[in-house]
Amino acid sequence: MHRHSLTKALFVFPCVFAITMVILIPFFLGLYFSMTDWNGVSDSIKFVGFTNFEKILAQPGFIYSFLISVAYTVINVVLVNVVGFALALIVTSNLRFRNFYRAGFFVPYLIGGIVLGYIWQFLFNNSIPALGKILSIDALQTSMLSLSDSVIWAMSIVNTWQYAGYVMLIFIAAIQSVPSSVMEAAKVDGAGYFKRVFTILIPMMANSFTITLFLTLTTSFKQFDMNLTLTNGGPAARFLGQPVMASQLLAMDIFNTAKANRMAEAQAKAVILFVALVVVSLVQVSINKRKEVEQ
Repeated sequence: MHRHSLTKALFVFPCVFAITMVILIPFFLGLYFSMTDWNGVSDSIKFVGFTNFEKILAQPGFIYSFLISVAYTVINVVLVNVVGFALALIVTSNLRFRNFYRAGFFVPYLIGGIVLGYIWQFLFNNSIPALGKILSIDALQTSMLSLSDSVIWAMSIVNTWQYAGYVMLIFIAAIQSVPSSVMEAAKVDGAGYFKRVFTILIPMMANSFTITLFLTLTTSFKQFDMNLTLTNGGPAARFLGQPVMASQLLAMDIFNTAKANRMAEAQAKAVILFVALVVVSLVQVSINKRKEVEQ
């Protein structure tokens, strides 16, 4: 018995060691540094308590980044899941070359966020305005990235283009797990296509929506690489009477704060981001799980 326990412990040890060194220790060190005056350069570190948190919560730029991150996340959760589900319905139908379309819709997910940002920056700043001039459409002649009111929508379009194919695969697996006999019986009873989708298909694949909502929510809240290359936080805007970066999401705000050698302040912002992610994720998963049980 003791030998079996020792064997299990030896197998588990590498994972526990990796989690401890890569996640747990840095996490608690981060909590400590968020309550100091650490600047990343000086050796002397002074404990200042919650001063950094009080300071950043009084900054219009940080408040704006938090609010715009929430708005960006809400938009993405809706767009990515709706588009991904629609694509899943298309490629699980009797469409010819549906396997080819599945691969094509998934390919954008394989492109890195850095490369993706530069590609779409060129499209928004050059290709689309040029197309607008050719077609004499005024709305297309101005880049969405240059307007504070539309830049978040531009980022959401890019994010949806990238992640919808990945979410589509999760929905495809869920759709294929639904017994075809149930759908056929509803069709024989006279239920239309959309009625079968909303009253039978969606309720029976509720667990997949729990997964996709969680993935899109956390991914959107942590967005950084595409934000950096596509907009770099611009254009400028005003919030509470102060100039702010219109598309600077939380992760990028943390990065810019750390780059300015305000490491402790950046770590305090990271702690707030972590708490927000945990709270929102737990609420979302609990609500979805409750709905799964009800259905």
